Amino acid sequence: MWALIFGGLLVGGAAGLVYLISRFYRFFWVMRASEGKKWARILISTVMVLAIVAVLWGAMGSMNAIVCVLHLVAFWILCDFVFWGIKKWKGRAFNRYYAGMCALVLTVVYLSVGFVLANHVFRTEYAVDSEKEVGTLRIVHIADSHVGTTFDGEGFAEYVALMQAENPDIVVITGDYVDDDTKRQDMVDACRALGTFKTTYGVYYVFGNHDRGYYGADYRGFDGDDLIAELEKNGVIVLEDETVLLDNRFYVIGRKDRSEAERGRGRASAAELVQGLDADKYMIVLDHQPGEYEELEEAGVDLVLSGHTHGGQFFPVNYVGEWTGVNAKTYGLERRGKTDFVVTSGISDWAIQFKTGCKSEYVVIDITGK
Repeated sequence: MWALIFGGLLVGGAAGLVYLISRFYRFFWVMRASEGKKWARILISTVMVLAIVAVLWGAMGSMNAIVCVLHLVAFWILCDFVFWGIKKWKGRAFNRYYAGMCALVLTVVYLSVGFVLANHVFRTEYAVDSEKEVGTLRIVHIADSHVGTTFDGEGFAEYVALMQAENPDIVVITGDYVDDDTKRQDMVDACRALGTFKTTYGVYYVFGNHDRGYYGADYRGFDGDDLIAELEKNGVIVLEDETVLLDNRFYVIGRKDRSEAERGRGRASAAELVQGLDADKYMIVLDHQPGEYEELEEAGVDLVLSGHTHGGQFFPVNYVGEWTGVNAKTYGLERRGKTDFVVTSGISDWAIQFKTGCKSEYVVIDITGK
């Protein structure tokens, strides 16, 4: 799947460059600079486009450069179509290439907003009711910090202080805490920050698909076991298909990530996870990837917390994961029967510095029962 995504981005990026060169070719200052020579217009257009890409690549990396190019191409096609319609309606051509100028402005404004939405962390709150005797419970839920993308380990500590001000009873982390490109020191600093939380019931963590690393320990300087060691050193409880009963009134059930099965390690089913548990007690499931909703509802759990989707990342393709059946839900709170499901867009991002269909966030969930 990742090969298809990366392959599609590269092919799309290359096609986009060709398209942009053909569009810059139409600007009046390019025509003036070329002194009427076609080869000079092509050369100037090519140099301008490649220079823009080089600056973006150097400043934000290859992935973000491709994202910017693809958005510019999309806006340019849209503007060309709109101005073509206006030209047909007016019955005469424009004396300047306004479509291109509008495309540049719209792309800059749109991605600037997307940069803010990805790099600023917002607060999202949900209220959940239960018929069970759970009393009241405040959860702070984070996922997809991918430490090192929009903030480093020390930067994460600032957000921990912000979340501490919520006075959480419990903090839960549903995976992708680190990334393949996370530096070891940033991982250590971020884990140390988690150790500063003051809660009633502690901090709980489950693995995501990126946490163990796809390229081995040598690539980033640590592996999954090193991560577990640092988390536990700072008082974080790591759950891998494990359950803890807290205050004799609610369970926290931490699932292995779906990627564990792909790695040949397997994971327990929803039914196996709740086997032997007291059904009268409130059950909270931590599962990085939002899936198997029918099985979880049938198992009788009360609340399922997930991340992974990044809120769909980009408008208008936010819900491709749901449309294709890869994810059961993309974002937000949903109740199915007596089970509530919450998917967060994540407190940060993987590689990409823009979110245009969602925002970076931490989630506060207030549970009220009998």
